[in-house]
Amino acid sequence: MLGAMACFSSMSIFIRLSAQEIPVFEVVFFRNFLAVLLMLPWLTRHGLGALHTKRIGLLTTRSGVNVIGMFAGFAAVTMIPLAEATALGFTAPLWSTIGAALVLGEVIRMRRVTALAIGFLGVLIVLRPGVEAVSLGAVLALSNAFLIAVTTLIVKRLTSTERPDAIVLWMALLQTPMSLIPALFVWENPALMTWVWLWCLAIAGTLGHLCWTRAYAASEVSQLQPLEFIKLPMIGLFAFLAFAELPSIWTWVGGTVIFCSTAYISIREAQLAKQARKQRA
Repeated sequence: MLGAMACFSSMSIFIRLSAQEIPVFEVVFFRNFLAVLLMLPWLTRHGLGALHTKRIGLLTTRSGVNVIGMFAGFAAVTMIPLAEATALGFTAPLWSTIGAALVLGEVIRMRRVTALAIGFLGVLIVLRPGVEAVSLGAVLALSNAFLIAVTTLIVKRLTSTERPDAIVLWMALLQTPMSLIPALFVWENPALMTWVWLWCLAIAGTLGHLCWTRAYAASEVSQLQPLEFIKLPMIGLFAFLAFAELPSIWTWVGGTVIFCSTAYISIREAQLAKQARKQRA
């Protein structure tokens, strides 16, 4: 899990370094295209049978939403401090909980409602509306978190009928042409050093995903969830070393509040799911 958090934190650094030379739309395209290249050995080993699906429409919708979220998230890290973007990104589980109640009909009781309220209080601490102007980068970071939550709900539907590896592979294959279309309108040929940052971005994303999935296969959610908070000090350190960027005290306080509320929600949901499995058994 610590390896996954290190990889995901470093992605923000590589996004910003790449976006200094080429447009963000192009960075998103290369993130997806290079991911496909990295997955080709896996596809060769498993064969075309790994592409079998019964819900191409829902897969396409998920990929379209995810591409828009990537555009928003990648643009955000070029506009605001990386620690602030990370803190606001912690809100994704809050949006997922609200969406699960509204779309999937899940029951949210008072404990999780209270945690939601505390989480959004943390957002206000980070943004401090009325004291400072809410920047476009902050809006994009929150939009990215919201769209990640939407894709999470879609994946919950997909996993009822589709294999997880097919979902991941279709995501990469569909997002590459989707992200290419807007990139063509602002295309610039990457310089040699930009290629280095783009490959680092793709590798970090792929390794982070592998570490993350293996961590959750090996341990309980309640054990791993608190470790996700290490992402905030990690990105703070990386941003300082790469860009001499120091997060404000409000980012630390608000990010901590947001994370604690989302960690409680995730752990509580895991406990309820375990109770439901025992009752069914």
